[in-house]
Amino acid sequence: MTTRRVRFEGHHSHELSGMIHEAEQARGGILMAHCFTCSSDLAVNVRIAKGLAERGYNVLRFDFTGIGRSGGDFVDKTFVSNVGDLVRAAQWMIDAGLGPTGLFGHSLGGAASLIAAGKIRTVRSVVLLGAPSTADHVLNHIAVEDVEAIEIEGCKEVELAGRRFPISREFLDDLDAYEHSDAIAGLGLPLAIIHSPDDRTVPISEGERLFAAARQPKAFYPLIGADHLVTDPVHARRAAGFAADWFDATGAGSFGS
Repeated sequence: MTTRRVRFEGHHSHELSGMIHEAEQARGGILMAHCFTCSSDLAVNVRIAKGLAERGYNVLRFDFTGIGRSGGDFVDKTFVSNVGDLVRAAQWMIDAGLGPTGLFGHSLGGAASLIAAGKIRTVRSVVLLGAPSTADHVLNHIAVEDVEAIEIEGCKEVELAGRRFPISREFLDDLDAYEHSDAIAGLGLPLAIIHSPDDRTVPISEGERLFAAARQPKAFYPLIGADHLVTDPVHARRAAGFAADWFDATGAGSFGS
């Protein structure tokens, strides 16, 4: 396996930064989407990318607009821009001959992956880790008075995961605009859900709702003992194994066939 830093244009024309893990004898390619306030360098993303590469997949993990090493400001980041960034990242992989044949989305990145999957012609399978059943689940983590202030003022810094981030009214409007039950019902692709019964950020009931709404073929993998950010390397390896097994079983491990 080799890794290298790559850059490409995102949804808002900002330069996005990513890391490609190239398998020695690649059978397919996986595009990863990180969680709302995370970056692609979060330990779980690195560990899962390496685990998938060891199973024969090229893997691109990248930072959404306004996050990590990518250009733009966090306030520019919306749900629409996340979906658009995923589509642009997929096109970079297609142009480079690296995939993607599968999508792997964590948390709100999983919600964006559900929408993006229908816009990427090469994708054959999707895996979600700790994903909410609706994009507006993130509002559960923003104080009601902050939401009201954003609606009135247009933008406000709020505390999320112990850090402060500027959230815009456009971001809130985006969340309200997406109906994930329609996206799941119309997905038309194999879907696997990995979710921990011990997740205190996005409860397992959210994953169960996704699973109930999805059509066959589908699978549910309980990641027992893991927290939302899958901080334990053992749990990350298990999640990578679940994902690789699903991609293998559903055709993502075969370029061009």
